[in-house]
Amino acid sequence: MGAPVTTNTVWSELRVSSTPQLYISISPNLTALAMIADALAGRRRGLPELWRRAISSRVGRPGHESVRPLAAPGYSVMPDSLVPRAPIGGDVSVQAQISALHDIPPDDLIKDLEQAFGPGPLPAHWRSAAERPARWLRGYAGALNDVWNTTEPLWKRARALLDREIERVGVGSVRGGPELLLGALSNRITYGERGLLISDLESSTYELGDRRIVLVPMLAGKDALIVSLDHPEAVWIAYPVPGADSLWRRPVAPAVDELSALVGPVRADLLCALDQPMTMSMLATGMQIAPSGLTYHCDRLRAGRLITRERRGREVWIARTHRAEELLELFRR
Repeated sequence: MGAPVTTNTVWSELRVSSTPQLYISISPNLTALAMIADALAGRRRGLPELWRRAISSRVGRPGHESVRPLAAPGYSVMPDSLVPRAPIGGDVSVQAQISALHDIPPDDLIKDLEQAFGPGPLPAHWRSAAERPARWLRGYAGALNDVWNTTEPLWKRARALLDREIERVGVGSVRGGPELLLGALSNRITYGERGLLISDLESSTYELGDRRIVLVPMLAGKDALIVSLDHPEAVWIAYPVPGADSLWRRPVAPAVDELSALVGPVRADLLCALDQPMTMSMLATGMQIAPSGLTYHCDRLRAGRLITRERRGREVWIARTHRAEELLELFRR
């Protein structure tokens, strides 16, 4: 595949000369990266504000500092060593992405930065990474871990949506309608006469050739999109899974009467409300319960190892524990 051809538009073009072969990968690493870009790095792509604040609150200062260069305004170039692991040889977990970051020698990051941006001073937003690469890599890996700890419960609840998307992609491929499927992935993608046009920060043109297209559904804001058009084996496109907006809202807990009988109706509602970490004030407002009463019920749930409490500045954040997730899953069956 030749070098990209620069054009004068704000679209990248993937030229398709024959019916493309579509595959699907369930790789949560790209969901975590999309949430980092939206909630931490400032590249907002439609993630609800409640989730953005919850994710931001769970990441420490080193993580916040490390992710800023990833979404600097007007830049799309990233050092090769930081490019997401390609979801083309199998699904990629968040743990695999974190391990890959830990395996990067600090000197390799510096070399990749020099290669990406050429001779002369680096862009200002990457200088801290070049000055202390080991610290920067640890901060980035830590941010990825913190983000996933916050959003993994959401990913688990999305299993039905992901299964439905696997079926939808399979039907579209078998029935010969990949053009319609690809054109409906995102409002940032259109399917024209020559192939795909993808909204991008920098314009380029690629030929699909005989490569396949791997689709990666994400739990992310409605405008999130992560693509790789230059991999020699396959093009991959990560996009918001259809129906994800239903997960941002508080779900109705199945078998809530049985759960209420076990822990009490107020505590059952409280556990169901903690779809993502929340502050005490958020919970009190959402549940319309007095702060003193909320504190009492949180104390009981904490004693039962069903929630955790963490003070961040002036706010106390509440989150469900793994034990609580298992309990809720039991009553969802």
